[in-house]
Amino acid sequence: MPDTPSITAIGQIAITCTDVPRATAFYRDAVGLRFLFETSGLAFFDCGGVRLMLSTSEQAELAPPGSVLYFKTGDIESSTSALAATGAKIEGAPHLVARMPDHELWLSFWRDTENNLMAYMQEKRES
Repeated sequence: MPDTPSITAIGQIAITCTDVPRATAFYRDAVGLRFLFETSGLAFFDCGGVRLMLSTSEQAELAPPGSVLYFKTGDIESSTSALAATGAKIEGAPHLVARMPDHELWLSFWRDTENNLMAYMQEKRES
């Protein structure tokens, strides 16, 4: 068997957009991601050490909506409420998805300005 590369982490994730400036404002101002830089019609954010890139699609099959990212949060109810207050479309209120041996997995779903379905997730542990 040939040697396989050792993957150590995800370095960057791309979200396709039809309007990069509009999506940039949304991810910076409504979602609260730390804006890094813009270049050649691309916008970059820091998302907990993973770089998030916003770009238009050069291929029709990659046009939005087509991505689902799950953003970890420490308070899914507050995060979802704060996002809703910006006018973002909430697709699914915070809800329990699974009970694990050491935590509960909660999700809420929402749409970005490009109609991509996104989610907040929280692993709730007993205090």
